[in-house]
Amino acid sequence: MNTTIAERLNSALETIQDSARSANRQPNNISLLAVSKTKPITMIEQAYAAGQRLFGENYVQEGVDKIQQLSSLEDIEWHLIGPLQSNKCKVVARHFDWVQSVDRLKIATRLNDNRPEDMPPLNVCLQVNISGETTKSGMLLEELMTNAEQVSKLSRLHLRGIMAIPSNTDNETALAEEFRALHAGFVELKTRFNSVDTLSMGMSRDVALAIANGSTMVRVGTAIFGKRN
Repeated sequence: MNTTIAERLNSALETIQDSARSANRQPNNISLLAVSKTKPITMIEQAYAAGQRLFGENYVQEGVDKIQQLSSLEDIEWHLIGPLQSNKCKVVARHFDWVQSVDRLKIATRLNDNRPEDMPPLNVCLQVNISGETTKSGMLLEELMTNAEQVSKLSRLHLRGIMAIPSNTDNETALAEEFRALHAGFVELKTRFNSVDTLSMGMSRDVALAIANGSTMVRVGTAIFGKRN
């Protein structure tokens, strides 16, 4: 039996609520980012009609096209969660509300320099490569505080926290260890910077584990929109 996007969205929210209660956390302290990469505008409109407002895109040009086509929906919040090259920083700084994939100071500086003065500061998360895999973007956890210190000085950026993509493994013990390390980094970051409130970790397959280990934002695509095209 086919389910609607509204039904799948509701199911994702119920999973968040159940996971939060199991971890003795408040469900309203955890945000759902609907990952809409490769999905058509019509699906985003259906999710929006069902109440979803936070959307994540992986690819710069696809994201910008969607932002422009859906510009009439003024309360949508657009997050770039995919890799960002320095030559794309100008267009990203002018269109997105958040960039979660700031993996080095050069990218932060370019985003800051290109954020228009008539727009609010760009919300950013520092991407941490928690698994240490060479194929993944992100700074090492031990580089986090030094980079955060520099980013916090950039006036057109608003440092919000950490984003990470954990190891692609079914080993829950190993995953939980990575999540705990990220949470420890997040707690330390919060003590140093008042603006920090976001730990973006957990995807469709590991939402409950991420929430149990302190995630404040989960990024869910497949469970809402189906497998990517």
